[in-house]
Amino acid sequence: MNYDVIVLGSGPGGYVTAIRASQLGLKTAVIEREALGGICLNWGCIPTKALLKSASVFEYINHAKEYGIEVSGAKADFSEVVKRSRGVADGMSKGVQFLMKKNKIDVIMGSGKVLAGKKIQVTAADGTVSEVSGKHIIIATGGRSRSLPNMPQDGKKIIGYREAMTLPEQPKSMVVVGSGAIGVEFAYFYNAMGTKVTIVEYAPNVVPVEDEDISKALAKSFKSAGIEIHTSSEVTSVDTSGKGCKVNVKTASGEQVIECDIVLSAAGVVANIENIGLEDVGIVTDKGKIMVDKYYQTNIPGYYAIGDCVPGQALAHVASAEGITCVEKIAGHHPQPIDYNNIPGCTYCSPEIASVGYTEKAAKEAGYELKIGKFPFSASGKASAAGHKDGFVKLIFDAKYGELLGAHLIGANVTEMIAECVALRKLETTGMELVKTIHPHPTMSEAIMEAAAAAYGEVIHL
Repeated sequence: MNYDVIVLGSGPGGYVTAIRASQLGLKTAVIEREALGGICLNWGCIPTKALLKSASVFEYINHAKEYGIEVSGAKADFSEVVKRSRGVADGMSKGVQFLMKKNKIDVIMGSGKVLAGKKIQVTAADGTVSEVSGKHIIIATGGRSRSLPNMPQDGKKIIGYREAMTLPEQPKSMVVVGSGAIGVEFAYFYNAMGTKVTIVEYAPNVVPVEDEDISKALAKSFKSAGIEIHTSSEVTSVDTSGKGCKVNVKTASGEQVIECDIVLSAAGVVANIENIGLEDVGIVTDKGKIMVDKYYQTNIPGYYAIGDCVPGQALAHVASAEGITCVEKIAGHHPQPIDYNNIPGCTYCSPEIASVGYTEKAAKEAGYELKIGKFPFSASGKASAAGHKDGFVKLIFDAKYGELLGAHLIGANVTEMIAECVALRKLETTGMELVKTIHPHPTMSEAIMEAAAAAYGEVIHL
């Protein structure tokens, strides 16, 4: 079977790439070994948001009295919460199946291995081996949970994010190792459901890639919710010989042992690039990633790679954008290379976190003179009415030209607000233009305008 484009992997990088290729008139196939939609739709972005929504609803019910509503006898059915999450994921995967048919994309189920001569060998679940060839091969094999050598995952007591979504019963206690997006989302979910949660983070702050003010605010919120946090700490070993786990933690104040039912390893992801034929074809890798140019071509003509298996942010929306850029270049268009300093990051714990661009520290290190504006949601009428006064918007401007260097938000629904800041940066809008952009009242989004006004000494509601 000959194609113009063959995509290896059908996650948010792969299936989006395939659809855009088909739209551009290229005969396209997707090879997938497990389920359409990849990790994101089946075991990542989508089902975790379903779990988090259940936790949020449970929290609302438990605090209903604050809204003048009496509720009694509410309890969470953990297995039903998990079942709902899986149902949401299954529905989304079926949606991708529909999109493949709609766009006349051939779906080939099996494990793929790239071969020389722009071919891919596919081994089906029953062991049948076949070959497909194409003018352009795009590798979009994604990533998986990183396993740490001092705490190897056994899938039962020491688990990754995949097992954390489908535990047969709710643990009474859990240690979460790592406080990136995956770690803090699961920490929030399990804590809200009633599990005793402890976070162990190697860096000095939780969510270490975020602005320091955001990290401090999240730590304060988590601690008030009963989550125990150990920063500048390291898990040296885990004893799983007993009924539960004994986690040996090296902290700034000395060694301590934390007992729990489950340890969740949330120390990032590693690319799926083993055993897919890269060495046989001669495709260059470095530090566990496939090396590509700004249009995602590898060192071997006709072979490309996108998403978690190439350097850059391991985010679903990045993979999708990379795939679209890649196939538009293949089709003879002239797409702009992606600006990796204008990628929004979202974390869906409660309070939510959303950010784009420079942190305050990074902007100073880059040599900028700054104007910084901060607006707390405690001063927002909409936030007060909604009962979500925690958090703030922090905007960082270049004092000389008014460029929005970075935006950092923490609070309810801020993941829905960050796109405004991404667009402002893309369009090179100045701080004063943002101040003079009329925002609707009452909304949470007014806080973006107010934060800009605060940077320029014109804030009204503070």
